[in-house]
Amino acid sequence: MRHIISILLQNEAGALSRVSNLFSSRGYNIESLNVAPTADATVSRLTLVTTGSDEVIDQISKQLGKLVDVVDITDMTSADHVERELALFKLHLVDGKTRQLRKLLASSNARVLDDHEGHYTIELIGGSQEIDRFLDRIRRLSDLSTVVRSGAMAVARGAPVFARG
Repeated sequence: MRHIISILLQNEAGALSRVSNLFSSRGYNIESLNVAPTADATVSRLTLVTTGSDEVIDQISKQLGKLVDVVDITDMTSADHVERELALFKLHLVDGKTRQLRKLLASSNARVLDDHEGHYTIELIGGSQEIDRFLDRIRRLSDLSTVVRSGAMAVARGAPVFARG
């Protein structure tokens, strides 16, 4: 099962490395990883996506909790949350497909960031599944050359899950 794990981490050199080393040394895969400072400059939020049974995720969380840099951990998958990802697509539009592209962009809430001689850079913000569906549809419509994805970010609905950050 896919899990989104949100970790508050001390904003210090080597903290990210210790987290990623824990995953690699135990043979766990990180599908995506996103790190940025929080409102508290001493703490960063690390959001990662991994897969595994509930027992494996529980074990990962316990091992992460032992790292000195980790302030708090939450498996967002088990909480009511909002998930978003940013994706950028660079493509060349096949002749005569402009109207179809505009229709796809409108139905997906995607937007054109750059249009130069039939080469487009498109931005889409949405859930991972939305982005996957858009990617499938845009491949059939154009010559897709580049896909850049931020990886999942998540925040709990309602009251804050973490005390800080």
